[in-house]
Amino acid sequence: MEEDQELERKISGLKTSMAEGERKTALEMVQAAGTDRHCVTFVLHEEDHTLGNSLRYMIMKNPEVEFCGYTTTHPSESKINLRIQTRGALPAIEPFQRGLNELMNVCQHVLDKFEASIKEYKDQKASRNESAL
Repeated sequence: MEEDQELERKISGLKTSMAEGERKTALEMVQAAGTDRHCVTFVLHEEDHTLGNSLRYMIMKNPEVEFCGYTTTHPSESKINLRIQTRGALPAIEPFQRGLNELMNVCQHVLDKFEASIKEYKDQKASRNESAL
């Protein structure tokens, strides 16, 4: 029972609200009756293949993950179902959170490199313009 409450606390920390003052769940955790915490489907609303495939890749890098896959429910719906199955005693929420954090770190690194390259390009362009005058 305590494990279920802890799991619910973690999942509620991942839920977000949408704009316009209307509270919508961006993340649901679906668990079939009779299954344990090691095999869980996460429903991510307002997401598509961009996040689904990237997140699946990051989660599968974890050696404790036995299976991770995603599907889009329908082309006209903006939600994905991400299924995670782990080995041993690791609950599925752990690699999900770790995958999200690692993906955010990768995206931040790419953004930092991109911004540094833009700054370098602008600085080079400015110095060329100054030397041309």
